[in-house]
Order: sequence, then structure tokens, then C-alpha cells
Amino acid sequence: MNPSPRDLCHNLNVENGHLTFAGQDTVALAARFGTPLYLMDEDTIRRNCRQYTEGFARLFPAGSLVLYASKAASFTKLCRIIQTEGLGLDVVSMGEIYTACKAGFPMEKVYFHSNHKTQADIQFALEKGVGCLVADNEEELLCLQAEAAKRNRRQKVLLRITPGIDPHTYAAVATGQVDSKFGLPIETGQAEAFLALALQQPNLFVAGLHCHVGSQVFTEDVFERSAAVMLAFMADMREKLGFVCEELDLGGGYGTRYVHSDPEVNIPEKLSSLAAVITAECRRLRLPLPRVLLEPGRSIVADAGLTLYTVGSVKQIPGYRTYVSVDGGMTDNPRYALYGSRYTCYIANKMDEPRDMPCALVGRCCESGDVIQPQAALPASTGRGDLAAVCTTGAYNYSMASNYNRLPRPPVVLLQGGTARIAVRRETLEDIVALDV
Repeated sequence: MNPSPRDLCHNLNVENGHLTFAGQDTVALAARFGTPLYLMDEDTIRRNCRQYTEGFARLFPAGSLVLYASKAASFTKLCRIIQTEGLGLDVVSMGEIYTACKAGFPMEKVYFHSNHKTQADIQFALEKGVGCLVADNEEELLCLQAEAAKRNRRQKVLLRITPGIDPHTYAAVATGQVDSKFGLPIETGQAEAFLALALQQPNLFVAGLHCHVGSQVFTEDVFERSAAVMLAFMADMREKLGFVCEELDLGGGYGTRYVHSDPEVNIPEKLSSLAAVITAECRRLRLPLPRVLLEPGRSIVADAGLTLYTVGSVKQIPGYRTYVSVDGGMTDNPRYALYGSRYTCYIANKMDEPRDMPCALVGRCCESGDVIQPQAALPASTGRGDLAAVCTTGAYNYSMASNYNRLPRPPVVLLQGGTARIAVRRETLEDIVALDV
């Protein structure tokens, strides 16, 4: 017996043999907007935001802030949703800053990350009034000092530190270990030297420290262990450098269920556990409680997303495998090619039929690696014209989409309260050549 879609996520259901998402018939949505098609459930986005903001208001000191990690998905309507829910924004590029500006997002609540900020990036951030820059390395720090001095301003910064934590997740998305391209490690003494240098810069205000251990984290104590390491470092730096850390940013990374075997993360419980550790450690170390920041991305938007495709062919190779190809693929979802990511897949117009055909769900690109899911289970009657649905695609699908093979990117349609509106229009063939000269 196949598990119910409702068991995977609250916004999935089956009505009259069709898959519904956010209370709407996916077959009707595909007929209206075409495929490939990204769907985003606004009510779920807001629900996920409130799990964080309500927990923060209850558990952490005043001024603590939830920052939505916009690399997970970024477009102007989404930025406006995030703003109305009271979150700040974590950005990693000029493009994400510009998107926030176009959305009217308050720049004082924007934090600019990345391990490599060009001089143009830093200049743009300062011109747009970005509230805080997270400095990754000494060269970047000195560039930021020079640019702030030119403008006769004192810029707020956090310093990115690697705590040496193994998050037990995909190696490709682990970022908190000593050997990382992000930040500078405590273990080698580089973090201390980085902080000492930063405190000498007259045009920079070092408000605090930042770390991020990785993504798709389910392990119970990863954030707690990170907090303990960072607080111990803060206590050491207070003794050695007289530095009092006002803000502690612990990054993001709570996991999301992509398949039924994934555990479900209880965000309110996680926040309570984290707050208890921070409070106890600060008391033990005799540190003032810092303002706490977290950067959820995937856990805000992943389960708010669903992608629809039209099946083009079913190719059976006896003794080997059955391939079901669709009209999208790695151009709109490269995550399997990058990480071997797992997904739950359905035939949206045949939900009353058993999923009894093992197959590979593959894309249309001229690339052997264009695989959405190598071990899917779909109805044996699946054929050309059927509607394939891939669940939990709200994070790192639209944001990673490309024009490989000169394929236009799909639209994003926001669903809310029984309505559907285009948030990002479908690219056209003219868009593909628009920048050619």
C-alpha cells in the first residue's frame, strides 16, 4: 500500500483521482498555466515563517531576528511575503539585493553573505544601504573598511567563523567543518586573528559572529553544539580582546521531508532546545545573552513548492529499467544531479491507481545525468500526456534553474486561498536570445 500524499505534507491531498496542492486541482492548474510549472503555496510559506517568528518572540532576547535565506528562492512577490511576516533577509549577491530593493524590502533588515564579495558587490551593498555585511575573510574585511571610509560611514558587520562541527549531512552542503571555503576556523587560531583585525577598523562596527554548519540537517543537537562552541569562543575573545558579542548568527539548515522516510522536524521544539542551551551556556560562561539570528531557507519554502510536468514517453528496456521522460528536468531541478537528492513523485491525474511500476523519472536534456529521480514508483498505465508531479520543490529549484539546451525556465504561480496568480512569468524563446548581440 502506497503512503498517502497527505502523510508527506499537509498541503497535499487526493480528490476525484487527482492530486490537489494547497486545496487546488493540479490537473486544472497545469491545463491553465502549462508545464513545466512551479507552484508555490503562499499559506504554507506564511505558516512556516510564523513557526519561527512566534518561537523567537517567546524564547530569545529582544532584537533577535529570523532571516529568510533568499538563495533558497528569490523573487519580488516572495520578498514581500517575507517582509509582511516580519522576517529579515539573508542575501548572497547583487541580484538578491536588487530583488529585495525592487520588492521594497527594508534594507536595514538585510544581511549580505557569501565567501567572495567583489569590490562591486560591496560598493553596491553600501549604496543600497544594506544593514549588515557578513565578512568572510581578511581581504574582504579590508575592502569593506576602505569602501566604508570613502563614504564616511560606520558599517555594521558580522564575522563568519567555522566552529568545526560535522552536521552529518550531504558533504556538498556541509559548511561548518574546519576545512571549508566559508569563513575562518576557530581551531587554527585564524578566527581570533580575524576578529582582532576587524576590531582595529575605524569604519566597521563588529556587532557579532556568524556560523553556518550546513543544510538539510535533521540531527538533534547540531545547532546546540554550534552554539556551545561559538559561545565558548565569545567568552575567550572577551577575555583576550575585550570583545562583547551583541549578535550571534547560527545560520540555517533545518531539514525538510522530501520522502516519507525522512523525519519531520518540529521547529518550535528545536527552537526551545536551542534557546535552553544558549541560556545555560551564557549563564555558565557569565556572558550577556546575545541577540540570536537564524537563517532558515529550505524549511520556509521547500514544502510550499510542487513542480508539474507532462510525460512525453515511457521507454522500457527489458531486464534493465523503465524510463519515464518529462518536458522539464535538470534545467528546472538540478538537485539530483548535484546531490543525489530524493523526491516523492506522482502521476497527478491517476492518483487512484497503484504506483506499481518502478522507473526512472528523467528530463528532456541532452545529458545522461538529466535525472529527476532514478527510483520512482508510478502507475503501470503511465503514458504520453499524463501529468507528473514532483513534491517539495520550493527550495533550490527555481533559484537554481538554468537555460541549458536553450530551454526557457518555467513560471512560478502563487496559490493562496483558492486563487492562483503568476509571480514569475514563463520565459519565452525571445527571452532566450534577448542578451545576444
